[in-house]
Amino acid sequence: MLKTDEALLMVVDIQGKLARIVHDSESVIAAAGRLIRGARVLGVPILWTEQNPEGLGPTVPELAELLPPDGRALPKLHFSCWGDKTIRDAIDEIGRKHILLAGIETHVCVYQTAVDLTAAGYGVHVVADAVSSRTPANREIGLAKVQQAGAAITCVETALFEMLQIARGEKFKEILKIVK
Repeated sequence: MLKTDEALLMVVDIQGKLARIVHDSESVIAAAGRLIRGARVLGVPILWTEQNPEGLGPTVPELAELLPPDGRALPKLHFSCWGDKTIRDAIDEIGRKHILLAGIETHVCVYQTAVDLTAAGYGVHVVADAVSSRTPANREIGLAKVQQAGAAITCVETALFEMLQIARGEKFKEILKIVK
């Protein structure tokens, strides 16, 4: 079960032209935006990565404007976020046990990151409505392989309400506005 004080959100490579050509891109970007807004309401730390930003471009503006202003994109060349020492160090420094993954592409960077994080002892929760690949088949293959590797599959609403745990208070009201 996800808990706010144990969770970290990683937004993987939702950037540049690639973000616009993945299957159902508008829906995935919107779901990632809801997840980011919810994580901020709940006080869950957020890291975001950019695969070869010189070649692929920056995080899409719709998400960049939602990300914490005191953070920065973590550039990488490895497909797995865990393959980059700077990202590993950032994860370790935050010190959370459970990592929510959103991003692209499901069958490459999200999958390889999930496998490596699971092998490193983290609880990994891939947010299915906030991940995609260029084709629906590749997305489904990525989700299946993630699950075979021991990661959990979730969705934005489930993750946010799981971390919230109670249907009352100001945070509940804010989360309701985000998911509706």
